[in-house]
Amino acid sequence: MCRLPLGESLHMRPSPLQHFYEEVSFVVAMTNRERLLAIAQGRELDRVPFIQYDGIAAPNEEIWPVLGRNNMGLLRWSNVHRFAHPHCHFEVQETEQDGRRGRRTILHTPAGQLVEECLYQATYNVAAIRQHYIRDLADYRVFMAYLRDIVVLPDVERFWRDYRELGDDGLPLVAVERTPFQQLWIQWVSLEDLCAHMADDPDLVEECIGLLAQIERQVYAVVRRAAESAPIPFVDIPDNITAPVIGLRHFKRYCLPLYQELSGMLAERGVPVFVHMDGYLKPLWSVIGETGIGGIDSLSPPPDNDTSAGDVVRLWPGMRVFLNFPSSVHIAEPAAIYEQAARILAEAGHSGRLSIQISENVPPGVWRRSFPEIVRAIDDFGRP
Repeated sequence: MCRLPLGESLHMRPSPLQHFYEEVSFVVAMTNRERLLAIAQGRELDRVPFIQYDGIAAPNEEIWPVLGRNNMGLLRWSNVHRFAHPHCHFEVQETEQDGRRGRRTILHTPAGQLVEECLYQATYNVAAIRQHYIRDLADYRVFMAYLRDIVVLPDVERFWRDYRELGDDGLPLVAVERTPFQQLWIQWVSLEDLCAHMADDPDLVEECIGLLAQIERQVYAVVRRAAESAPIPFVDIPDNITAPVIGLRHFKRYCLPLYQELSGMLAERGVPVFVHMDGYLKPLWSVIGETGIGGIDSLSPPPDNDTSAGDVVRLWPGMRVFLNFPSSVHIAEPAAIYEQAARILAEAGHSGRLSIQISENVPPGVWRRSFPEIVRAIDDFGRP
């Protein structure tokens, strides 16, 4: 889009062309891929991006005809690594309980078996864990046999496939593994059991955490090598951080060193590290600035949690904010949705560091009411 001084048209501009380019300010409409890259690279952009995790609220092809394709971009979870475990394997069995579809997964290792049981949630069709793999201290030995069997391998082709398929609509969100404490309580053992196990046999749990950290560092090395040849825009640690669970002491012990390590490894490539922090963060404010990360992914602001876009911009200069529009607000009246979006935009200001996204589950179907209001607020807010 070419913006000319008021009252002038293109044919009225004087020649030569050099004079034209010197006096006319161009604001070129960008693609969603270009907007996300501009935020990651600290460059000027035409407007605040509105993004959803690929298909999270509804199929993209269902939303685009309503909003306009350039009004909603995509982030797609991707990887440049994969795991092999030659002496272990997972066996998946489909189950049913009280009419609900479920899944039973058996992890076979040389040291024995572990079993996870899940039931699918009807609304979002996601699996909710009912029984974790690790339930008592003896299970850690079996789990560690699996960890010792893992071989970390490069898989840059997945990134390239996602990059090509997304085209101008968005970017792959290249992820590493969760840091050890977060990975344990989210994926392998219930939070209650993990706390008890850390009290009953701290050395055993620390041994397991140490193995997870070794694997994490191998993943980091694969990502750094991939960044030498692939246009990786940023790397995400999908930690789902919330302060009431991890606390300041555990955050400093289990997260901070690995965040700093990966950020340092990728700094020379100009690749910022984001961390998926979608919970309460205020008790961690004093340390987040020490992590070395360049962005917070899925920041979930008030009224759902305690840290706003304005807090991020004020506390941590240069920190990018990929902000999840508050899930609770999607069910509000259109005027309230617009007001919330306008408030978020005003708090972040024309910093060029904000993207509003949909990265947490929202009630089915409400996007038809909420998404147009968010886009309208972005349009009214204008160019950074």
